[in-house]
Amino acid sequence: MKIVVLMGSPNKNGSTNILVEQFVAGAKAAKHSVEVLDVCHMNIHPCTGCVRCGYEGPCVQKDDMYTIRQSLLNSDMVVFATPLYYYGMSAQLKTVIDRFCFFNSSLNTRHLKSALLTVAWNADDWTFDALMAHYKTLVRYINFEDQGQVLGYGCGTVSMTRRSSYPQAAYDLGRNL
Repeated sequence: MKIVVLMGSPNKNGSTNILVEQFVAGAKAAKHSVEVLDVCHMNIHPCTGCVRCGYEGPCVQKDDMYTIRQSLLNSDMVVFATPLYYYGMSAQLKTVIDRFCFFNSSLNTRHLKSALLTVAWNADDWTFDALMAHYKTLVRYINFEDQGQVLGYGCGTVSMTRRSSYPQAAYDLGRNL
């Protein structure tokens, strides 16, 4: 299976990256191919809502979304990886998702598998409620087939994350696909 990870953390050495590394190791151990796209360090502009794309491109903006589009349309699975920022995904990952607009129909008919990897400092039972509602809506709208989530409660620092069970959970998610 071809997997694309949309890495939505601007911190290249943070807790989200730990989960991504472990997921990738697990997926590769299961003989899947994995491409990680660091969306926070790509040239991606917000959707302007002009709808000149007609929801199936081309987009008037010429940026790295064309790379993301090509990768997603040639894959079998997408993994959304993000730290929790004010109870939602990072702005950089949200910008990418908003730009799905210009290949909405193509993406919708792919029926990709999907997963979510996320971490938060907070460990309250409601910590991921808003993010999970958004993710589940996205899965439903785009006809993704959810393969699971790793919700890293109490992962405020790299050392907290490394000591937790979440890196192993991310590995297992990738390995068991």
